[in-house]
Amino acid sequence: MTNNNPIGLFDSGVGGISIWSAIHNLMPNENTIYLADSKNAPYGVKSKEEILALCIKNTEFLLSKKAKIIVVACNTATTNAIKELRSRYQVPFIGIEPAIKPAAIHSNTQIIGILATKGTLSSELFNKSLEMYQDTKIIEQVGYGLVELIENGELESTKMTELLHSYVDPMVEKNIDFLVLGCSHYPFLIPQLRRILPNHITIIDSGEAVAKQTLNVLKERVGLHDESEANTQFYTNGNKKVLREILKNKYEVIYKDF
Repeated sequence: MTNNNPIGLFDSGVGGISIWSAIHNLMPNENTIYLADSKNAPYGVKSKEEILALCIKNTEFLLSKKAKIIVVACNTATTNAIKELRSRYQVPFIGIEPAIKPAAIHSNTQIIGILATKGTLSSELFNKSLEMYQDTKIIEQVGYGLVELIENGELESTKMTELLHSYVDPMVEKNIDFLVLGCSHYPFLIPQLRRILPNHITIIDSGEAVAKQTLNVLKERVGLHDESEANTQFYTNGNKKVLREILKNKYEVIYKDF
């Protein structure tokens, strides 16, 4: 089964590029369209109703570009809106959730940390998933200010380092051996986190699992691209420079005020 329409992805900004990279690495022949809603970042401080309205707007844009599948490359959007999106549209949706399961299964201390947005940690979907891991102590921390700094291109700033220390140092003191990154922006912080965290603490994000799930759904329900050359498009309603730098200036970025 073939389908040469693009894979669509959206996020509240540049963070979902971590998910796009995993998908592109696994399926380099697939056409992709990435939408960065940076003007409205972060989603994590908005109400469920606001998040759903933004997700509908983003979905409509990707559908206008003939997306054959839509990856909600944002934890907050997934946990607050994906159920409604799936009931509203025919196109398949792939969500992204904090990778608690592998951390809980492999933890030796049975104490894991999760760094995520307020919108994710307070969502009904996230809290339902926690019920499955009652034998594991899960230390939750809202990453206030992290998305804003990433969107402003301040990955290596002093303020970023100070914030990360304030969030993860207490987790280290409580003997975590896994840190789950519950926001698609946060994988860009892994180099910083590796310098801060002891070597025995494993960092987990969801990118590879999301890419594999996307491939499975394409094979089973949608169809794969049958040409060797892929077309990639990136749209943002924020600062093009930040997105270009995240992409290491390898791709053109189109500004669109949507």
